[in-house]
Amino acid sequence: QKGSSPVAPVHIGNEDSADKTNLGFIHAFVAAISVIIVSELGDKTFFIAAIMAMRYNRLTVLAGAMLALGLMTCLSVLFGYATTVIPRVYTYYVSTALFAIFGIRMLREGLKMSPDEGQEELEEVQAEIKKKDEELQRTKLLNGPGDVESGPGTTIPQKKWLHFISPIFVQAFTLTFLAEWGDRSQLTTIVLAAREDPYGVAVGGTVGHCLCTGLAVIGGRMIAQKISVRTVTIIGGIVFLAFAFSALFISPDSGF
Repeated sequence: QKGSSPVAPVHIGNEDSADKTNLGFIHAFVAAISVIIVSELGDKTFFIAAIMAMRYNRLTVLAGAMLALGLMTCLSVLFGYATTVIPRVYTYYVSTALFAIFGIRMLREGLKMSPDEGQEELEEVQAEIKKKDEELQRTKLLNGPGDVESGPGTTIPQKKWLHFISPIFVQAFTLTFLAEWGDRSQLTTIVLAAREDPYGVAVGGTVGHCLCTGLAVIGGRMIAQKISVRTVTIIGGIVFLAFAFSALFISPDSGF
């Protein structure tokens, strides 16, 4: 039988699946990094990193804060991914409704805010850190000066591993973790992980936290005082509403 030679199969399905997966990851990454930036700039965790970085070693503060935020992001993604046992069509539209609610709420908050909003939260964080400082000073008196890292000007030699598990590291970690628990950015990470690619959300969320916390640590109080919490909140509301609006054009079964 001439002309009946077998034709090599073309694996179009696998290529489509790979493209779909890549698009899902990119979409989740962009979504996560966007909502984290608009949620975290001028937030309590931002102020914690900014104020602590002015008093103590910046690398130690950054390491402690990022460990807390990275851990919280992973936990939030796991919580969100756990909801995928529910049919996707339900989680997709519930998450869309939550984004719409978050967006409207943020817009209302932003429009009601005064231009110098955020100073009250800044003062609250300063008082909280001052309280922790007093506790550290008491620990220093009880255990000796070698136990407390007193900032970049310290002359006490420390081993490298002790540098990263110092009381300042623990303070940055605990303050950030507790401030982030139940925060808007944690809730939105859970919601995103329920409807987007979980790996993209985890990576995008972590990168977003890195950018915000790094900015806080480098810029310190100057950035904290110059950021308009009102403007960031209004932009955040628009971003959340944009994600809710996108549900009108993206099918729940599209995979991203």
